Amino acid sequence: MSDTISVEVVYALPEKQEIVALRLPVGSTLIDAVHASGLPEKYPQIDPDGGKFGIFSKLAKPDAVLRDRDRVEIYRPLLADPKAVRAARAEKIAQKKTAGKEPAA
Repeated sequence: MSDTISVEVVYALPEKQEIVALRLPVGSTLIDAVHASGLPEKYPQIDPDGGKFGIFSKLAKPDAVLRDRDRVEIYRPLLADPKAVRAARAEKIAQKKTAGKEPAA
């Protein structure tokens, strides 16, 4: 049995994706991998203390212990709340429907 594990740390930007392959000691946590990747230094918008992270597309806590071949994902904040966007779209459609009707006399 090996003393280390292989993991990838991924940070996706609109124009590119950064992938950093690491070998870490067994028992390393998600936040250990984030720091070891060097990505927070390269991209100051990454907040290791308050950011959102995942392992294979599932939200994970910074203290989650990693397993061999895990992929740690660093999530960017959403620019717009999806619920608010859907509500605004539905309101706009409703306004178009009522704008085409003539008022009853």
